Amino acid sequence: MNGFGDTAARTLIMGIVNVTPDSFSDGGRFATTAAAIAQGMLLASQGADWIDVGGESTRPGAERVGPDVELARVLPVVRALAAAGIAVSIDTLNASTALRAVEAGARLVNDVSAGLADPAMLAAVADSGAEIALGHWRGPSSDMYARAQYDDVAGDVVTELRARADAALAAGIDASRIVLDPGIGFAKDAAQNWQVLAALPFIVSSGYRVLIGTSRKKFLGTMLGDRDNLATRDLATAMTSGLAAQSGVWGVRVHDVAATRVALDVATAWQSGARTPHAKENHDQA
Repeated sequence: MNGFGDTAARTLIMGIVNVTPDSFSDGGRFATTAAAIAQGMLLASQGADWIDVGGESTRPGAERVGPDVELARVLPVVRALAAAGIAVSIDTLNASTALRAVEAGARLVNDVSAGLADPAMLAAVADSGAEIALGHWRGPSSDMYARAQYDDVAGDVVTELRARADAALAAGIDASRIVLDPGIGFAKDAAQNWQVLAALPFIVSSGYRVLIGTSRKKFLGTMLGDRDNLATRDLATAMTSGLAAQSGVWGVRVHDVAATRVALDVATAWQSGARTPHAKENHDQA
């Protein structure tokens, strides 16, 4: 299994385990410790390279929960999955939760706020030795759509992410431990999300590893219209993940690992075909 410090050419899959009662797509399904551990094990068996464990919903309009509640939800799950040899990331805005989760075996801190929600986060991760995913964020989920004002959404996102990467470097986190996430769905409307996705090659050229999370998000439902349901959102997620892989992203964060594994295998085969030296020659002779 690929995990900490992985530099493999193939795009990695981060499987989502929400240990919450109110996540937008699977709230309550894995709210118990036993259910969350079982789901993490299942996703790993389906091909997830990482399992991302979260105890606080960041869906649009979500209210914050206290660190004590978050810790009670996630720590037993992180501990059990890490003990099973699974690469675990902790999805949190809180430095205290991040530290406790790393102590329990998490190897990456997935902070959608890139350290803005908790000023202690970057220093805490620097001292912990863990990796960190820095998300593009302009404010809490409760009012994030009011902040979706950009001159050039892709350019602005890259500029703001680079500023957070610089802050992480200044805090003592080596560049090799940093992953950038352009924050699909966070302070962006549907059209802006598609513009960011179309600019992935530009974002990847920043030099940092890039993580993409489109899974089951509202902008996919907007695109699907009257076809919108969980199955079609998972299909759309798999397709966006495959296209993201072709753009060179390091990882994709998804609920449906099995479908994403197929999509990424197709993307890899397609890219392999394009790299085959005799492909053009055979085409010319056809």
